[in-house]
Amino acid sequence: MKYNQNRRLFRMLYAAAASVTLLTGFTSLAAEKDTFSAESVLVEEKAKGETSWDFADTVTDIQEDAVDQTRAAAEEAYRAYQKKVEEEKKAAEEAKRLAEEKAAQEAAAQAEKEAQAQAEQAQASAVNASAFEQELLAALIFCEAGNQPYDGQVAVGAVVMNRVRSGSFPDTITDVIYQSGQFTPAMTGWLDSVLASGGYTDSAMQAAEDALAGNNPIGDCLYFSTGGGGYQLGDHYFR
Repeated sequence: MKYNQNRRLFRMLYAAAASVTLLTGFTSLAAEKDTFSAESVLVEEKAKGETSWDFADTVTDIQEDAVDQTRAAAEEAYRAYQKKVEEEKKAAEEAKRLAEEKAAQEAAAQAEKEAQAQAEQAQASAVNASAFEQELLAALIFCEAGNQPYDGQVAVGAVVMNRVRSGSFPDTITDVIYQSGQFTPAMTGWLDSVLASGGYTDSAMQAAEDALAGNNPIGDCLYFSTGGGGYQLGDHYFR
């Protein structure tokens, strides 16, 4: 047990001496009279008949302890670094998720707002028409666009409604449709024939109802034809 105590004492002295050497720049502490040397410890142990120990082995043990401590400190620092990186990664992912959720909510709110605005605009554009006016509009749609896609049929009805609201044309559906020189079916009598016989289709009647309700696929267009320029729907160009 005395041997182990001496061994530990020497290791402590050696470590202290090494620290002093590093701090002061001295290359040797052998000249210091008050410093315990390895030789004095060995002589003392031999005088007392205790088991001797190898100085080189002790130095090696100290070096190995220092390496082990350094390795342990490095491993602990690396684990801390990995933990920090993982926490930063999770924080970035969470921030990205929250940003995406916020963007989706804002997009949904904007879409709802636009849909509401369109609905309000359509409601404001709706016209209360008599049953006769709706039938008249359906008959005109059938004559002008009965062979066109449904949007094209609604578009013809929308032209009539745009004229009613424009201030540049008569302000009633009947007067707009029968205005001189405007719609060919009204001038040839075909419109009256279809209206009298109820020859318009269900599609034309539904298109008239949608146009009266404010459905408008052609904006503020006031004219349409089968040639020329403008916005095309089916065979018609709207301008």
